[in-house]
Amino acid sequence: MTQEQLWQVLDASWGDPRTLSALLCSSVAAVVLLKWLERRQIQQKMMEARRARDLALERMEKAARRFKQENPGTQTAQILSLTMVELVEKLKDGSLSPESILYTYMGKALEVTREVNCVTDFIHGCEDQLQKLKNQKEKGLLYGIPISIKEHIDCKGHISSGGMVKFLGQVKEEDSVIIQVLKYQGAIPFVRTNVPQTMINYDCSNLIFGQTLNPLNHQKSPGGSSGGEGALIAGGGSILGIGSDVAGSIRLPSSFCGLCGLKPTGNRISKLGVVSPIVGMESVASALGPMARDVDNLALCMKALLCEEMFRLDPTVPPISFNEEVYTSSKPLRIGYYEGDGYFQPSPSMKRAIQETRKLLQDAGHTLVPFVPPKIEYMVDELFTRGLFSDGGVHLVDCFKGDIVDPTLKSQFNTYRLPALVKRIFAVVLKPTVSVWRSLVCATGNLQVPKNRSGSQCSLWSEVCQKPLGSARSSGAATSYTNVYNVLDFPAGVVPVSTVTRADEEELKCYRGHYGDPWDKRLKEAVEGAVGLPVAVQCVALPWQEELCLRFMKEVETLAHSMRRNV
Repeated sequence: MTQEQLWQVLDASWGDPRTLSALLCSSVAAVVLLKWLERRQIQQKMMEARRARDLALERMEKAARRFKQENPGTQTAQILSLTMVELVEKLKDGSLSPESILYTYMGKALEVTREVNCVTDFIHGCEDQLQKLKNQKEKGLLYGIPISIKEHIDCKGHISSGGMVKFLGQVKEEDSVIIQVLKYQGAIPFVRTNVPQTMINYDCSNLIFGQTLNPLNHQKSPGGSSGGEGALIAGGGSILGIGSDVAGSIRLPSSFCGLCGLKPTGNRISKLGVVSPIVGMESVASALGPMARDVDNLALCMKALLCEEMFRLDPTVPPISFNEEVYTSSKPLRIGYYEGDGYFQPSPSMKRAIQETRKLLQDAGHTLVPFVPPKIEYMVDELFTRGLFSDGGVHLVDCFKGDIVDPTLKSQFNTYRLPALVKRIFAVVLKPTVSVWRSLVCATGNLQVPKNRSGSQCSLWSEVCQKPLGSARSSGAATSYTNVYNVLDFPAGVVPVSTVTRADEEELKCYRGHYGDPWDKRLKEAVEGAVGLPVAVQCVALPWQEELCLRFMKEVETLAHSMRRNV
């Protein structure tokens, strides 16, 4: 049949209602079938990724068991109790071997992930790295230290999914620069950790690897997007981890899990070889940084990373080595502080932590200067939200093609894909009653962020909060305390200083929030039931002054520890 004859048959059939009806039904059935087949294919890819994860963990378990059987006298409890600085010293003097530390942490990481689901992959090359260390004449600053890595940071021979199906199957041919530098310094990357889908989320859940729980309270989230790192380190399965931060993704999970975490200036550490669902974003600075149990660990990691090898591998990174003199200085600090930013009202535990830390610093001889952060609403709505989603979220929505949206992201995703006109209407209509909605729906159009940056000449500090699983949207307003320093590109870190008390919980009953809108009510519900969970303060310095930021964090850590010992 020729094409002309085919069209004649079709033209004749259009006049027959029964034929037309049959064609419509067939079309609908075909669409439904295609959708079903697409979803089935996506689920198949996810199942294959889970099987690969399970096989990797089995391999890891066999390696840890084999070492334990061959070395029954290994003091695993003692190894796990040592700080990273202590481990480094014992590795240097030979009283501990890299093998004993690596396989001890392998075993502990397996225990932790069975409990909270935080490990997504075993870096099988870690045993090869272990053998290489034996042949190295010079021992690097992180010699023999096992390190966990956030899942979207490239490791040779592994997949970086970012919690998304679209990236599955793309096996990386080489290590990211940060992995290469860690290995150069003698570290042993050994596991990779879970992230939320797209990593633009403050929870830690994706449909490939599932939900990660907070090891301190399984009803609470470990935070995101470096939630797998936070959960593993807090559970004792890693002593040092590498996370990333574009709005608080190192600081939030560190705070939620009672850890120390540092977000450096955006380009202080190389980001070559890192998967991101948002490409081409320049107005809000993302950063890679360390997470650990204490500040000295962070400082040692930064000192190791800021070396000639990194500057050689990535010439775009300014060759600024770690300034030990600034970090170890005892000179009194001049510190700016605020108890609230006028956008999100701190919960009682947060406010108390700020007040107590302020007093500790003043009593220790530091100068504290109160101030009010300017134009926070403008920063959140215009500079951060519209800067992050200057295309209206179009690229992020496109990333979900060939994927299934995680339940924790559905409401966020549905907002992103609204037509631009509808978003603007919502912003106008909802602003009087739901203030935070304005920042979520105004992500339309292009935005040029001013090149000039203004900031106080002193360090700043604030606080973040705990939340239950799946409540990322309800605590979105609280990130005004973290994302401001991504917009400004200031180094910022968090240090745990206290825990939520029953008195805090009782006072929370009277919490109204800054606006008294439904978002404030939801956030109140989100932070309830947190007695005993950690409360942290955030320490901030000016760009490229990570050493000063860490020195400030160390001061806060030392004073907080001293206060707890005296209670």
